[in-house]
Amino acid sequence: MVEDTFDLIVIGAGPGGYTAAIRAAKNGIKTAVVEAGRVGGTCLNRGCIPAKAMIHASSLYQEMLSGGQFGVTASGVTYDYGQILAYKEETADQLCNGVEQLLKANKVTVIYGKGTLGKNREVRVVDRGGTEHMYAAGHVLLAAGSKPMLPPIPGIGLEGVLTSDELFKLTEVPESLLIIGGGVISMEFATVYLALGSRVTVVEALPRLVPNMDKEISQNLKMIMKKRGLDIHTGASVKRIENEGEHLVCTFEEKEQEVKITARHVLCAAGRCPDTDALLDESTGIRLERGRIVVDDRFCTDMDGVYAVGDLIKGTQLAHAAGAQGMYVADIIAGRNPSVDLSVIPGCVYTNPEIASVGMTEEEAREKGFDTKTGKFIMSANGKSLITQEERGFIKVVAEAHTGVVLGAHMMCARATDMIGEFTTAVSNRLTVEQLLRGMRAHPTYNEGIGEALEEVFGEAIHVIPRRR
Repeated sequence: MVEDTFDLIVIGAGPGGYTAAIRAAKNGIKTAVVEAGRVGGTCLNRGCIPAKAMIHASSLYQEMLSGGQFGVTASGVTYDYGQILAYKEETADQLCNGVEQLLKANKVTVIYGKGTLGKNREVRVVDRGGTEHMYAAGHVLLAAGSKPMLPPIPGIGLEGVLTSDELFKLTEVPESLLIIGGGVISMEFATVYLALGSRVTVVEALPRLVPNMDKEISQNLKMIMKKRGLDIHTGASVKRIENEGEHLVCTFEEKEQEVKITARHVLCAAGRCPDTDALLDESTGIRLERGRIVVDDRFCTDMDGVYAVGDLIKGTQLAHAAGAQGMYVADIIAGRNPSVDLSVIPGCVYTNPEIASVGMTEEEAREKGFDTKTGKFIMSANGKSLITQEERGFIKVVAEAHTGVVLGAHMMCARATDMIGEFTTAVSNRLTVEQLLRGMRAHPTYNEGIGEALEEVFGEAIHVIPRRR
């Protein structure tokens, strides 16, 4: 028996789901969202927000320890890991509660339980008490997100081998941690636990860290992290994990040599995979390729009126991408023209210094046949960076040579994740270097570095601040 019928049912209340539900409700669509856990999804509960809270706390601890360079000395500086975890949880709770209030304020029906899509767009929900409910919808949006991926490595199931979900549950800082993978998740956790005093090792199969980003960013990040004590092994293939008393031994091959490293815990940060467990009934006929739901350029699946977004589909696995896709679908259902450009997605890494990137790298632009000009500004010559004694960083702009149109930007500096929005707007609207230079930038700010990099595209930089001795 169908208990209720909606214009739209969203399965999953993460960034792709709750944003779509709220946008749909604002568009006058009767909407329900089905969530097996807590609203907010991985991002708010076990991903972006908790990780960034821990990065902030650990970075603050390091700032206090290094205050002497500014003439400020604090004695007996320490940290309480239990309090850090409590602060992380409080931050996540506040945001999740905020999402719940937004859903309620917009009259979105929230149904708690495990949702499964069946034929004719019927959604079966098994609630937390095990009772089954049936709902029907004119449209269904699949936004169930992803889960940590465990590669087929012998020993991956041993006690002490953790995913990012489980690492958050540790009640003590591990004295040693080996991380499999050198991508965004890996480098952010390495930042946290290095700052808190752990001995951290990173093992990455590809030749460089954060391999999807600009090559210079990878090189600079490796140099900075090694300086801080991170043990880095790139081009290394993990062969097995074994017990050794209370510790684990990770064996990997590097430069045709077998290497063994012992650690208290091993974090598997080799990526995430779509969470399609019990999401689709066999009767739907919806295709999957390599575990991902197949969609067209409007996020339509093989079933009429059913859409999928976010980590369930091929593409970038980022919360803001999922949110934008969800709102796009909500607008399509309401017959509105979506405004966001889904082809331009900024990427951020919350290391110290921060990393942010959007559009094409130099290498990608040349592979696509563009004749490019590049402007680069070293942030050690930036006044605000000198004041705050930042690590060596840079801002790089890639532009089309004959038009000056900005093709991409790559930043590694303080506040990079906040400043990348200017370049995201530029790439989306095909703005030129000249157009971006029309806006005056305040002094002294990190943002001045953007103007310097833009002027360097055509070799016209003149506002160079004296470099640090």
